[in-house]
Amino acid sequence: MSEVDFRQEQRPTPPQDFLAAENVGLRLLLAQAEINARGLLAQAGIDAREREASEKLQKLILEELHHRIKNTLATVSAIVSQSLRHVLGAEPAQHAIEGRLLALGRAHDLLLQGGWSSADLGKIVRGATEAFDDPDAPKFTIAGPDLRMNSGAVVAIAMTLNELSTNTTKFGALSVPTGSVDIAWTLDPEAQRLRLTWTEKNGPTVHAPEKRSFGTRLIETLGRQLKGEVRLSYLPAGFIYAFDVPLAALTSAT
Repeated sequence: MSEVDFRQEQRPTPPQDFLAAENVGLRLLLAQAEINARGLLAQAGIDAREREASEKLQKLILEELHHRIKNTLATVSAIVSQSLRHVLGAEPAQHAIEGRLLALGRAHDLLLQGGWSSADLGKIVRGATEAFDDPDAPKFTIAGPDLRMNSGAVVAIAMTLNELSTNTTKFGALSVPTGSVDIAWTLDPEAQRLRLTWTEKNGPTVHAPEKRSFGTRLIETLGRQLKGEVRLSYLPAGFIYAFDVPLAALTSAT
């Protein structure tokens, strides 16, 4: 090969040819990026539709479960009522059982609103005491920070508050027009515990019961189920219920 031919082969590519080649490469990259983007958007649309369908199905299942539970509770209440109808002296027991079943129903209402997994403590307290309060002259003072609790804790605390509300209406502060109840709770971030107190005021003079009733045993049992400490104080000025429980028992998944 001659020297002249060699120099001709090594001649640099004209700038316009180089730019044209770069433009072609860039167009190919953009085209591929567009194809990839369309594919990702299509997949995202499919995923979104599948997720929406899954959420609708889950909601339907939870509502059906809730409906069946409420029907079961209503059936049990009817059985209790019919079974005790002609038993002398059984009316208080009948009302107590019906009240506890209603408390379970209200707890399940809160769980349905939270996807059957959790509910806020403030809503639980207000829901459990609403039936015993007077909207024209409120008898309950409720205060405490937000705390989302698992389903087991929701049921246990709702049942406890129903029992306390029933007792105070019959025998405690709310059995007289001047009585009231303070419900307050605090969170201890260092000890990782919840402390809740139920304090009755301006009611009749309190006397400690001579024997522990079923309601008292129920309250203590529910507290132990949550690994908490329950203290019942029968002070002359008013009954006090104190509950001290690890936050983990209230908030961990069940």
